[in-house]
Amino acid sequence: MIAYVVGKLEEINSGSIVVETGGVGYEILTYSDVIKRLPPLHSDVKIITYMEVKEDDIRLFGFLTGYEKSLFKQLISVNGVGPKGALSILDELGPDNLCASIMANDYKAISKSNGIGPKTAQKIILELRDKISLEGTIFESVSADTDNDSSSAAVSDAAQALCALGYSNTAALKAIRKVEGAENMSTEELIVAALKYI
Repeated sequence: MIAYVVGKLEEINSGSIVVETGGVGYEILTYSDVIKRLPPLHSDVKIITYMEVKEDDIRLFGFLTGYEKSLFKQLISVNGVGPKGALSILDELGPDNLCASIMANDYKAISKSNGIGPKTAQKIILELRDKISLEGTIFESVSADTDNDSSSAAVSDAAQALCALGYSNTAALKAIRKVEGAENMSTEELIVAALKYI
C-alpha cells in the first residue's frame, strides 16, 4: 500500500492533483479544503494517501494530515459510504464542521453532501459519534490549555471555536447562554451543548 507520496506538485485540478516523483506522475483524488492549503505548483509536497484497490481500478486519495486520513477511513467504515461519498462529505463540511455536525447530531448538514441522503447521514452519526477524535480540530486547539474550573475562560474559548466554524460571535454567545449548567462545563462540553442551539 502507498502510505504517502513525496514529490513535485505538477497539476491542481477540481477534485484531484498530480504529484510527480521518480519520473512518475501520481493522480491523487482529494477535496477542496486540501487544495486550498497546497503550496504553489512545482513546489515540493508530501501527500498522505489512502489507496483503494479494485479488480479494475486503483485509486489514491490524498490528505495533508494524518487526522484527515483517519477521518476519511472512519467515514468509509460506515456501510453505504464509499470513498467518493467520504470525499463529498469532507468537501461539503471540512473536518471541523464534520466533527461539529456529528457531535451535535446534525444529520441535515451531513446530508447536504453530494450523494449522501438523510438515512446515511444518520447512520454516520450513530456509528461515529463515540469514535470521533477531536485531535487535529479546532476543538482540540481551543481546549488544550483551558482550566475547566474557569467558566469565563471556557465560555470565551467555546465562543472562539464556534466563530472559527463560521458562526457569528452573537449567535455563538446566544447559544452558549441557552446551555443549562454552562458554568460547570469544560470548553469541549460547552461547544457540543451550544451547537444544539445554533
